[in-house]
Amino acid sequence: MKTLKHLFDKNLAWATSINKENPGFFSSLAKQQAPKYLWIGCSDSRVPATQIVGLSPGEIFVHRNIANVVIHTDLNCLSVIQYAVDVLKVEHIIVCGHYDCGGITAALENHEHGLIDNWLRHIKDVYRFNAEKFNGLTHEKKLDLLCELNVTEQVKNISNTTIVQNAWKNGQELYVHGWIYNIKNGILKDLDTSFSSNK
Repeated sequence: MKTLKHLFDKNLAWATSINKENPGFFSSLAKQQAPKYLWIGCSDSRVPATQIVGLSPGEIFVHRNIANVVIHTDLNCLSVIQYAVDVLKVEHIIVCGHYDCGGITAALENHEHGLIDNWLRHIKDVYRFNAEKFNGLTHEKKLDLLCELNVTEQVKNISNTTIVQNAWKNGQELYVHGWIYNIKNGILKDLDTSFSSNK
């Protein structure tokens, strides 16, 4: 049986380098978890939350799924949001999509993909709600636009959860943001879809 020894070797090298730079890092990290940010992103391996914003382990609480979708029947995602908001008291929830997203691409295709089609239905709905915006666009532009509109829709979905609504009613400082990441150049873009209790 393969044990993936090379990954354990890389882990040891990483932990050793962190300890060399900051000898108390892991002992202090183990004592508490107090991130200010909840990141809801895509499962895509090319979009690692902490790395693309230059933060360290412990600084971002993360939930990932195919195409960064937030729906009101996903108890996994809602549990993450509730823990982040009610227990960790994060100040910012960031929905981060990305261009060239396989889930978005699959949602625009006209053939079956199996079980995932049930999940992609939510993205197909985003397309349907905004159908007029796609008129006359090339396929590539349609993909980019749907990536952005999907993020905007998920920001609204989060803002409308009872978790976030109750936090705002109780005066908790909490912001929900929509961002998109460009895999081709490594740059984040703010989609100007932020919400807070003040808006």
